Amino acid sequence: MTFAAGKRVVVVGAGIVGASLAYHLSRKGAQVTLIEAQDIASGVTGRSFAWITAAHQGPDPIAPLRSAAIEAYHRLETELPGLRIDWAGALSYSENTRQTTAQRNSAALLSRAEIIAREPNLKHPPPYALYRAEEGALDTVQATHELIAGAQALGAKSVTQTPVTGFVTCNAAVRGVETATGTIEADVVVLAAGTGISKLTEMLNVSLPINASPAIFIRYKTQPNRVQGIISSPAMEVRQAVDGTLLAAEDYLGDTPGNLPADIALRTAAAIRNELHGVVAIEPQTVAVGLRPMPADGVPIIGYVPGVAGLYVCAMHPGVTLAAIVGRLASEEIIDHTISPALSACRPQRFFPTAAKS
Repeated sequence: MTFAAGKRVVVVGAGIVGASLAYHLSRKGAQVTLIEAQDIASGVTGRSFAWITAAHQGPDPIAPLRSAAIEAYHRLETELPGLRIDWAGALSYSENTRQTTAQRNSAALLSRAEIIAREPNLKHPPPYALYRAEEGALDTVQATHELIAGAQALGAKSVTQTPVTGFVTCNAAVRGVETATGTIEADVVVLAAGTGISKLTEMLNVSLPINASPAIFIRYKTQPNRVQGIISSPAMEVRQAVDGTLLAAEDYLGDTPGNLPADIALRTAAAIRNELHGVVAIEPQTVAVGLRPMPADGVPIIGYVPGVAGLYVCAMHPGVTLAAIVGRLASEEIIDHTISPALSACRPQRFFPTAAKS
């Protein structure tokens, strides 16, 4: 236990990122209160395809974070036996898969025969595909509840249906949050409320450019065991849950006629039928739009906000992938004052030119 153990920390947002923060902070001895405006995992966390992947095309300023993400989840599995992650691997392919292999050095290049052996229900297996055996997926709602339960076992408190209405401040420092039911005092307030972070920081006259990046998440009722791992192709991005539910992710194309989420769900169902053997019937059960928090430059925003002591922000698009590693590294910064080089590209200072120069 460090000299800073016992520090009062309020975490705002009970999605998977906030839950991971609450758990890791509690493990370090912090007095944690997790506060959520609605229900646990009620935002984008519950509307996520939940692919745990370290892959990224092009220059990647957060490569150190991605490379540590999968190991961080394996570590969590040893700490939280109830956490269920399906490490079934991910198969991806496009028209130029073979040519781009050099850019994806963590993947194995599979032949058509190897693809069929791994995904025997593919009707149109490509000549080549990339396969990452180390990747997986999880049930984000179950994982979030498991992390919160782990935090509560260590003394954390969890409050739902309680929006933050303001902040307690003193001498340009945040000293807690205001809610309709009262004040919660804190030494540090961590904002992990996704797209809601910008509205919260505006209460402190701080502007953070976090946009809502919509994506469509679909659950289908269909035949079990059609997909063994994760498949990402031009026709579909799918995986199958333990209960047989087929999960799919699609781009959001707006609310124009023919491109409504329900329309896309039907087109995707037809594509799945065309791509997989044995899909006798397929019916959309849930069609939801998840609003992913996307910083203006695409890079996560993680760290203390300049000019507002005691305010720490965690906003990122690959929230499911990074939740475990960011929870650990952020807790080390907040409690141990151990600055993480892996988070250097993520600092809020980049949006505050005066602070960046100082």
